[in-house]
Amino acid sequence: MRLGVLDIGSNTGHLLVVDAHGGAAPLPAYSYKEPLRLAEHLDDKGDVSPTGIAALTAFTAQALVVAEEKGCEEMLSFATSAVRDAGNSEQVLSHVENETGVRIAVLPGEDEARLTFLAVRRWFGWSAGRLAVFDIGGGSLEIAAGSDERPDVAWSLPLGAARLARAEFAAQPDEEQLRQIRRRIRADIARDAGHLLRAGTTHRASATSKTFRSLARICGAAPSADGPLVPRTLPLGELRQWIPKLVAMTPEELAALPGVSPSRTHQIVPGALVAEACMDIFDLSELEICPWALREGVILERIDKLSVNDPS
Repeated sequence: MRLGVLDIGSNTGHLLVVDAHGGAAPLPAYSYKEPLRLAEHLDDKGDVSPTGIAALTAFTAQALVVAEEKGCEEMLSFATSAVRDAGNSEQVLSHVENETGVRIAVLPGEDEARLTFLAVRRWFGWSAGRLAVFDIGGGSLEIAAGSDERPDVAWSLPLGAARLARAEFAAQPDEEQLRQIRRRIRADIARDAGHLLRAGTTHRASATSKTFRSLARICGAAPSADGPLVPRTLPLGELRQWIPKLVAMTPEELAALPGVSPSRTHQIVPGALVAEACMDIFDLSELEICPWALREGVILERIDKLSVNDPS
C-alpha cells in the first residue's frame, strides 16, 4: 500500500510517501517538504498569523497534488505543537480544509510521544529492554518510556527549539540571562521527571528529531549520507564541551557546522540546552540517535490497524 504522511510540524511541513505493508519496514518512496516555521509565525496573542496560515494552506494544496501524482491510496495528515497550541487552531484547520479539502488532525502531545516511542521501539526491538525516548521538536519536547510497544509514561512539554528561540533568544542573552534560561528549562523537565524515574531502570535511551541529529553530528556522529543503519550517539561530555562554543558563534559560523541547516541556526543553542538538561536530569551519559520518529510511528500504527482488519 502506498501511503502519504502529511506532517505539519512547528518548523517544517513534510509529505513523506511510503510503501507500507504488514511485517515490513516502511519504505520511503518520495519526500516533499517546505520550511513553514509556524512556531515563529505566531502573533502576540499566540495565534498563527495570516502569513503562517497562507503558507500552510499553500503547502497542503501542493502536498495533495504530489500525493496524487505519486499514487498514494491514502493520506494521513496531522499537526503537532505549533497548531495544537495556537489560540486560533480550529480556524486555521477549517481554513485549510475549506481551501484544500484536507482535514488535518491535531495530535495531542501525549499521542505524539506515544507514536514516536512506537517507532523507536520497532527500530531497536525488544532487546532494548526498558526504553526511554526523547524528541525535541520545534514547539515541544516529548518524553516517553516503557518496556512494551506502548509506553507506560508519556508526556509533552513546551520546550521545542523554535519556541525557545522565539521566546528567549530574540536577542543574544548575556551570561546571567543564559543561566536563568537554563534553570527554567531544567525546572520544567524535572517537575515530572519522577514519572520516568520511579517506573524502573532504563536499559536504553534514545533520541530522535532533527535537533538531536544535528547536535550528534556536531559532536562527531556520522553524516546522514552514510545511511540510517550506522550507529550514532550524542555523548553528554561532548555536548557540554560544545555548548559554550555554540553560544559564542555567529549565525554564519553555526551554519558552517556539519549537520546544521542555515534556517535553523537560531535553534541550535536552545536545542542543546534542552538536550543537555534531559541527559543530566535522567542521569544519561549518552543518547542513541534513532532515524525513525513520529512519521514512522503514525505509519506503523496505520499498518497495524490494516493488519487487524485484514489478517490474511
